[in-house]
Amino acid sequence: MGVSTYTEEYTSAVPPARLFKALIVDSHNLIPKLMPLAVQSIEIIQGDGGAGSIRQINFSKGSQVKCIKNRIDELDPVNYSYKYSLIEGDGLMDKVEKITYEVKFEATSEGGSKSKMTSTYYTKGDKVLTDEEIKSGKEKSSGMYKVVEAYLLQNPDAYA
Repeated sequence: MGVSTYTEEYTSAVPPARLFKALIVDSHNLIPKLMPLAVQSIEIIQGDGGAGSIRQINFSKGSQVKCIKNRIDELDPVNYSYKYSLIEGDGLMDKVEKITYEVKFEATSEGGSKSKMTSTYYTKGDKVLTDEEIKSGKEKSSGMYKVVEAYLLQNPDAYA
């Protein structure tokens, strides 16, 4: 098994509490509304939405990926940190045993936030992920982040 780790950082004018609520805590409701052409639904299929819960993300028709399942490993709304694992789904699962993600939001002196996301890929056997496969995942994550950020900037009372 190979292990590869990548880190991305984003800055936003939106405070960490609002981003955390929208992107993490209520994403199962918000993301399908904001991105209906990409995400059909996000369902909590096991648990109450906290640590140990399983979320199934169902992608819209025409997507290369039908669905994925994430296990919530840690949810800390006080410190705005979140850890989860991609444990099942279409796409890279023929090469990957699992992918773990750690997300942390911090306040900036300007009143916005800085978020750091660390992704760790655990490949099966001697399988290797291409730069394109990694880049594609990063672009999808970044795109979702930007859509939610734009929504929060246009709706200052949302998730306040």
